[in-house]
Amino acid sequence: MSEEVALVTTVRRTAVSIPAAALGPENPLPALRPLDEVHRLDLKDRTGLPPDMARQLGYAPLRSVLPVRILDGYGRDRVPAELDALVIENERIRATVLPGLGGRLYSLVHKATGRELLYRNPVFQPAAFALAGAWFSGGVEWNLGATGHAAHTCAPLHAARVPAPDGGEMLRLWEWERLRDLPFQIDMWLPADSDFLYVGIRVRNPHDRTVPAYWWSNIAVPETDRTRVLAPADAAWHFGYSRTLSHVPVPVPEGTTDITYTTRSEHAADYFFDVPEDERRWITALDGDGHGLVQTSTDVLRGRKLFLWGHSRGGKRWQEWLTEPGTGGYLEIQAGLARTQLEHIPMAADSEFSWLEAYGPLAADPRTVHGDDWGAARAEAAGRLEAALPRATVDAAYKSWLAHADAEPKDILAAGSGWGALENERGHFDLPGTPYPATTLGERQKPWLELLLAGVFPRPAADAPPGPALVSPEWRELLESADTYPGNEWFRDYYLGIAQWAAGDRAQAVRSWERSVTAHPSPWGLRALAVAETDAGQTERAAERYLAAYDCLVETFAALPDRPDVRRALVVEAVPVLLDAGRPADAERLLAETAAATEAGADGDTDAAVPGGGRLRLLRAMTALARGEVAAARALFDEGVVVADLYEGAEALTDTWYAIAERLVAGDGPVTDDVRTRARAEHPLPAAYDFRMRPDPVG
Repeated sequence: MSEEVALVTTVRRTAVSIPAAALGPENPLPALRPLDEVHRLDLKDRTGLPPDMARQLGYAPLRSVLPVRILDGYGRDRVPAELDALVIENERIRATVLPGLGGRLYSLVHKATGRELLYRNPVFQPAAFALAGAWFSGGVEWNLGATGHAAHTCAPLHAARVPAPDGGEMLRLWEWERLRDLPFQIDMWLPADSDFLYVGIRVRNPHDRTVPAYWWSNIAVPETDRTRVLAPADAAWHFGYSRTLSHVPVPVPEGTTDITYTTRSEHAADYFFDVPEDERRWITALDGDGHGLVQTSTDVLRGRKLFLWGHSRGGKRWQEWLTEPGTGGYLEIQAGLARTQLEHIPMAADSEFSWLEAYGPLAADPRTVHGDDWGAARAEAAGRLEAALPRATVDAAYKSWLAHADAEPKDILAAGSGWGALENERGHFDLPGTPYPATTLGERQKPWLELLLAGVFPRPAADAPPGPALVSPEWRELLESADTYPGNEWFRDYYLGIAQWAAGDRAQAVRSWERSVTAHPSPWGLRALAVAETDAGQTERAAERYLAAYDCLVETFAALPDRPDVRRALVVEAVPVLLDAGRPADAERLLAETAAATEAGADGDTDAAVPGGGRLRLLRAMTALARGEVAAARALFDEGVVVADLYEGAEALTDTWYAIAERLVAGDGPVTDDVRTRARAEHPLPAAYDFRMRPDPVG
């Protein structure tokens, strides 16, 4: 009788074959507009909040996602694709990671039972949920930076093999998080006889200043009517999409149903479990048979959260939008540094945060975990976790991992961006274990490298929109002292204004942009001033600026026919401002000229495969309504409006539909409460346009 031989843990390359929508080009305009993040709290009333939570709720919110650019050039036309993947495997668990898409843990299979422990999305479909636009659902997402889905969630990370604490192989992922300028690493390994994937995470602040920190591991798991989420808490902080935070009992908040069964709630919501200080950190989602995934960690990762879509029509529509109809829904269980995702934590200069997470299967008595006694259900899950993976084992694994966290990568498997190499060139940081080699520097970093090494700001590229901007205090200082080539001052002032805007110095930014357009009128400087005037409530002036920027773009930008994304991006920004200023005729001109200049043509942009086409169609409907052409606006909706980059919490489709309906009912008369009620009865919102994540404020 031969002895069973344990499979040595391996890290290997593979590919994931699924239908995928192309990410497309990023938005060529810098992200100057204020961030409209739905997970933002009205801070006027913080009564009853713990003091540290109250402080952290208002600490260092993002004004924008600068220096990152928005990724919104995708559509909804999916074709067969091969996504680069890395597999970590032992005899019991197989984990699949997508290094080119934020290092997403795409799949976690328990080989002994054949169970997929995560929600594995059968398609890759970007949607506008991330801070920088494109996001996709499923697996485990690593969120660093600020409230919301990470800006790097659809960006490549560096990846390499490194020695694991037990002598096997470990997969290391790392990058430079650009919103807060924080390098981070994610180390994954499987001990030879383990049912659990270990994930060691380290975030470093190499600067001489305090930096806001944020981390949430976002775990998608399958959802059924019998799935129950359990965590070691009797209460939670509830956030509903009306920007209020309330402390509620778990599992049944007053006046509601049992929220730990996610399909019983009507509307989307976040529940941040109020885990006592001395409790072990864990969260699990178990099906009707008591099986599912459990996540646990060392104590630094303090928070635990449940996100549910609810059973309202809007929640169901989002699930179909992000995945594939008929393939089953999902819910999210999450773990983070703070109690809630609305907080940022001060991270001292020259310091780091590190912790260990573990992901694996959990099997519990279904009668107990689905019983009416919440305390008994919770205790059953906690006991089964302790038997499968003792708390002491996790703590010991963390200490063992720390001794290997600085190990230098021995085999590079994937390359991230060149921004970390640029920052390392500037700061000469000591970051053992996470190299940012100069070989990753590319065309996007080249002008900034010239500024750094020669002290000269480069000339603009001919017939091309300006490249990405850098906005940290150190780069702003370099911009302020930079030499320029003759006649190039306008270009430097444009970038300087972006850095000043990012720092909140709005008046200085406007002065820099004014100098820029005075010296050399450019669509970029004029558009920047339009954003500033919109932000200041100067709608008429902003409308004039946008028109000037558009005309300047069309007249002087020779490469425009080859870059329709530039015109489209400007028009998408300009039209709502023109409508707010009471200038629908100007809005119509911009939309008509843009439609005529694209291959889609005036009637072809209904196709969801055309990036931005659905957004332009929605703007056309809004413009027709503003011009009093109510029937034409309704006809556009009847033909179909598919806005690929519809963002989380957006109600533009709903609002426009009902505004059209109200005008159809009211005719030339006023829109009264009775008209609104009749409009909703006579013109019900089609399911295809219902993305509401909260109760209808009218109906």
